[in-house]
Amino acid sequence: MELHLHDRVELKKPHPCGSCQWEILRVGMDIKLRCLGCGHELMLPRSKAEKSIRKILEKEGPA
Repeated sequence: MELHLHDRVELKKPHPCGSCQWEILRVGMDIKLRCLGCGHELMLPRSKAEKSIRKILEKEGPA
């Protein structure tokens, strides 16, 4: 799966704040995400993040 910095993605499960939309802050072996609802940040292993992403909402593309 092609993931780039500042892409906005929708995850399968909603965050406890109610938002399903996240922004990608770091890409590598781990993916760092920021919730667009409350601003909470978390890091997931790439394999788990790719499984939990439903779709890419906005592509920023490679910088």
